[in-house]
Amino acid sequence: MPESAAENPEVPAVGATASGPGRVLIAIYAIFAVGATSRAAVQIATRFGEAPLAYVLSAFAAVVYLLATLALARSGLAWWRVALAACSVELVGVLTVGTLTVFDAAAFPDATVWSNYGRGYLFIPLVLPVIGLLWLRRTAPSR
Repeated sequence: MPESAAENPEVPAVGATASGPGRVLIAIYAIFAVGATSRAAVQIATRFGEAPLAYVLSAFAAVVYLLATLALARSGLAWWRVALAACSVELVGVLTVGTLTVFDAAAFPDATVWSNYGRGYLFIPLVLPVIGLLWLRRTAPSR
């Protein structure tokens, strides 16, 4: 029989990350997952030689968004940890790529999802992982 949060405080409540405001967060992640995947696929298929680094980073961002969407929508301690890792990698990625694009724009002849801290996407890529991490903190399993 599977454990529940009542039986074991190490196990988060079923669907904790996918309830309430978490549903909106998952929807936004899903939109970014579709958008980043589509953008990367078109860029890689049609213009890869123009800016390979930017296009590979867009594909990486797409994978991170897909993973975060899936992990936030699932329940259980393992998925909570995957969501934590995905949001953390996303935050590091957007801060790193954002900083690189500001200080070495020549290395990025075309934009990525995370260029200039997500300026092309109204800075949502910068804010989204922070909100995701705050939500994960709120839904964290009790220790």
